[in-house]
Amino acid sequence: MSNPVHLILYVDGGSSGNPGPCGAAAVIKDEEGATLLEKARAFGPATNNVAEYQALLLGLEAAAVLRPTHLTIRSDSELLVRQLAGQYRIKAPNLKPLHREAMRMLDPFDSVEIEHISRAQNAEADKLCRKAMEKARQVDAELPAEARKVPPQKTFRLK
Repeated sequence: MSNPVHLILYVDGGSSGNPGPCGAAAVIKDEEGATLLEKARAFGPATNNVAEYQALLLGLEAAAVLRPTHLTIRSDSELLVRQLAGQYRIKAPNLKPLHREAMRMLDPFDSVEIEHISRAQNAEADKLCRKAMEKARQVDAELPAEARKVPPQKTFRLK
């Protein structure tokens, strides 16, 4: 069987709290819209933007196995899309290694497009992401309070 010519990768990530328990999801479809693969991962705590990048990495990992000639990535995260397209700088230090890894994973594909889509157009990935987030919340709730990673508090001095 030959490799598919064109696949569409839908990705979505989210966090329950920012940072908080996270979910990441990827859905791969062929040109006719048939779903070929769905993947989801629960993790955290992390920020919503980290979750979006984790969803992309999860999807790129799956797409690499299928080895399409052309890959279209669709995400409802404007930040993710614009950072990958080089339109936005990556200011957050925690996103820089994720961006580097994504760029490394994109390299083997002959042709890649990335598109910003509405949340409604990303419904399948969003649904999977929400299931993964719920799993992450359940795991987080089962942890003893002292084992939970609590985001550091920032204190500001007013003059």
